[in-house]
Amino acid sequence: MHRSAVPAHAVSQLADVLGVSEASLHALMPQSGARSADPTLVGLTVAEAARRIGIGRTKMYEYIASGEIPSAKIGRLRRVPAEAVNEFLLGRLGRDDFGAAV
Repeated sequence: MHRSAVPAHAVSQLADVLGVSEASLHALMPQSGARSADPTLVGLTVAEAARRIGIGRTKMYEYIASGEIPSAKIGRLRRVPAEAVNEFLLGRLGRDDFGAAV
């Protein structure tokens, strides 16, 4: 059974940081609004990428401009690789600012 696109070790680390059980975290993941998202997309719009992280478009553009989140320009469109969203969050797991919200 495929529970999520997030690697198991990342779920474990995130559960530890948040101080919740992995089972509780898995129970919340399907409810995150992913029902309307197409899991086969490899290039997300800036709005879709921002929504997956739970931030606004403006903040997402800041991360893109700083190079923290990679993106590609395709014609007039900007796309964020879907795996870049997970990698960005995984990179934040050890930072103090991530744990400060707990």
